[in-house]
Amino acid sequence: MTNPNLVPVYAEIFLLVAASAILLIDMFLPPAKRNLTYILTLITLGGCALFSMTDFNSGATVYTFSNMFVSDPMSNLLKLFTYLTVGITLVYSRQYATQRGMMSDNLGGEFYVLALFSMLGQMIMISGNSVLSIYLGLELMSLSLYALVALRRGHAVSTEAAMKYFVLGALASGFLLYGMSMVYGATGTLDITEIARAAQSGVASQTILVFGLVFMVAGLAFKLGVVPFHMWVPDVYQGAPTAVTLLLGGAPKLASFAICVRLLAEGLMPMAIDWQQMLMVLAVMSLVIGNLTAIAQSNMKRMLAYSTIAQMGFVLLGLMSGVVGADASNAASAYSSAMYYSITYVLTTVGTFGLIMMLARAGFEAEEINDFKGLGKRSPWFATVMMLMMFSLAGVPPAMGFMAKLTVLEAVLHTGQVWLAVFAVMFSLVGAFYYLRVVKVMWFDEPTDTNAISAPGDMRMALSVNGIAIVALGVFAGPLLTVCTNAMITTLAS
Repeated sequence: MTNPNLVPVYAEIFLLVAASAILLIDMFLPPAKRNLTYILTLITLGGCALFSMTDFNSGATVYTFSNMFVSDPMSNLLKLFTYLTVGITLVYSRQYATQRGMMSDNLGGEFYVLALFSMLGQMIMISGNSVLSIYLGLELMSLSLYALVALRRGHAVSTEAAMKYFVLGALASGFLLYGMSMVYGATGTLDITEIARAAQSGVASQTILVFGLVFMVAGLAFKLGVVPFHMWVPDVYQGAPTAVTLLLGGAPKLASFAICVRLLAEGLMPMAIDWQQMLMVLAVMSLVIGNLTAIAQSNMKRMLAYSTIAQMGFVLLGLMSGVVGADASNAASAYSSAMYYSITYVLTTVGTFGLIMMLARAGFEAEEINDFKGLGKRSPWFATVMMLMMFSLAGVPPAMGFMAKLTVLEAVLHTGQVWLAVFAVMFSLVGAFYYLRVVKVMWFDEPTDTNAISAPGDMRMALSVNGIAIVALGVFAGPLLTVCTNAMITTLAS
């Protein structure tokens, strides 16, 4: 057996070594010097970005480890945004986690190390070219996130959220693994490329493949948090510490999108007519239930959880628009619109939760919508940043979310399903109500909290850049859209 080519895996190897080293170094650090763990974690993310940027600039598609791992433009682009998302999350979370004892003498740097290991799982998911490697990455990410949700061991609500997430996550993993095993039984291979070839040639049993597909779509739907597999999202988002909620709701969405593309678009493209119908049903239900239920919420994190369900409905609309009949000519455009939407959602979400953490302080979580009352008078700039985040989630120009919704709707219209595009626009208008309610509370209500807003300089700077980027990438959306489209064209062609 020839030795595998390790060059495409340098980022993963570097991350694994660095995370293990940070864990060991942190064991010997006194509490006063624990800031070193935070700095080393950010340096690690920068090192990973250098490796992935080099691979992305090469534009090559490279397979290694017996075709179980692939480095292609889509994987490297998503990894770069994953590093950015996790890095921003850690900057926003440092003060919050310290004030809540998540960096205490007993815990140390586990928050950072678990965040890095969950990111390693995401990277393996993004680059998986075998159902086995995808599943291993998924479990590494999930187990790290289960531990993070339960990190505040003395906090009953967090412990309850962790148990719910663990039980339902194990159930979803079982669905996904069962579906994968049926696909393996039908095709005789774990390799995604070979699965596509077997499905195309007709040698695989169609009945077993369809059963496997149903279970796989159910598992993927859970990881995306779409209806009817959404029951964990509001409870876990609300119960987890806000820093962990952001680790849950940010970068993992990029990895979940990636495995949808790997398993469905690359592995089971010959069965697109089957899985596209499933995704359409999931998308429609998510748009309805996510938006309508969010209106009734008074808790900010719970409202954003239902908002996430609706936003993932839009991602599914992009994924289900790639193939019309037997014509796959629109596939790259449709999937790139879903990728752009996922990136937009993640960049907006990190800013939104970052502002929640900035307003929080020891003994006060700032989780209720009413906690944002009068923010425009307390801090006009950060109220403006929060307003831009809400506009982006609602799809109001010139924020980034407007272009994201527009590109997905264009993909849906290309399929000829005008009713579906109209339906999505109608429920986007419904969703605008609860986003604009937050804007109204910030600018037109009197403040109930007069305490000074205290936040580190790096957090203030990151939030400001985050808010400006949401507008800049909305006004000048062309370059990022082009990069997403070119990455998807190259990936699908390989």
